[in-house]
Amino acid sequence: MSRAERESRLGALEQELRNLTTSSVFFHQAVADQLKMSVLDLNCLNALVTQGPMTAGRLTEVNGVTTGAITGVVDRLEKAGFVRRDRDPNDRRRVIVTPLPNLEAQIFPLFAGLSEALSELAEKYSDEELAVIVDFVRAAGPITHEQIARLRADRKGGSRGKK
Repeated sequence: MSRAERESRLGALEQELRNLTTSSVFFHQAVADQLKMSVLDLNCLNALVTQGPMTAGRLTEVNGVTTGAITGVVDRLEKAGFVRRDRDPNDRRRVIVTPLPNLEAQIFPLFAGLSEALSELAEKYSDEELAVIVDFVRAAGPITHEQIARLRADRKGGSRGKK
């Protein structure tokens, strides 16, 4: 492959990744709308399901929002029956937010269609190609988290829009 062809392919990959992430944002908004919650509420639920119970402070860190915002999220999620607050047995001042067992039965069906369609798509790739795709996506996650941290640090430092 020539240098120009590679650059063209890399440009196409970058554009398609942007399209995919935008579609993902819209999909999560649609799921949140179905559940009558905000995308932040849904992101917090996802963090709790994938990472397990955590303190409200950790939810704040994971989602990059203020403690006040997380208090509101936890209030709404608790009222909706998705989470419960438990006192930390090691520090009674801290609260641990725990997802309730019924959570998956209410939320997973909303992702079923997408999951099925992506599984069908994956069938067209060989085992070796799937390994490369998984490796790429797995490596992209930490890069994305680093860029989120950079943007948040820039926001706090007042250097909005600067590199």
